[in-house]
Amino acid sequence: MTGNVIQLKTPLGDEVLSLHAGDHVELSGMVYTARDEAHLRMKESGIPFDPKGAVIYHCGPVIRDNKVIAAGPTTSARMNEISGFLIEKGVRGIIGKGGMGATVREQLRNKGVYLAFTGGCAALASSHMTLKGVFYQDLGMAEAVWAIELDRLPLVVGIDAHGNDIFDAARKNAEDVFRIYSPELCKAEH
Repeated sequence: MTGNVIQLKTPLGDEVLSLHAGDHVELSGMVYTARDEAHLRMKESGIPFDPKGAVIYHCGPVIRDNKVIAAGPTTSARMNEISGFLIEKGVRGIIGKGGMGATVREQLRNKGVYLAFTGGCAALASSHMTLKGVFYQDLGMAEAVWAIELDRLPLVVGIDAHGNDIFDAARKNAEDVFRIYSPELCKAEH
């Protein structure tokens, strides 16, 4: 842990520009779920909420009786090619798992952050959530855009507004370790 947990509240502003990859945060306020189909619909039809300072959560939640039952993140890399327009319109945060590509990392530079949530913790996530509404319900439960109010959801800054990326750093570290040890591993196999 890099020190105290930083409290954030949506809509996000310039405070996200001072965050650093690896910082631990707790996010409160409104977020909007969006997966592949929702991104495509918003790109075609317009964003149904105010994108200025907004946070998108790459998630297809389970909703029952107007409550969020489970809300684990989906793999963010699936949205690499379709996220840029949201950042251009003022979205300051993206929540998901697994990181995003170099293009999104550059699109976030001086504008916003990618916040990582651990996969497999859907029940934990839902315990910090209150359902507030839905857009594009015709897309189905997983693909609709759900408006969800968060109460201190624990997250880690995965990509900061300076271009630092904990996922890219981990990949590079793994490649370096493999290069160092791969001759010994190859000899051991033969």
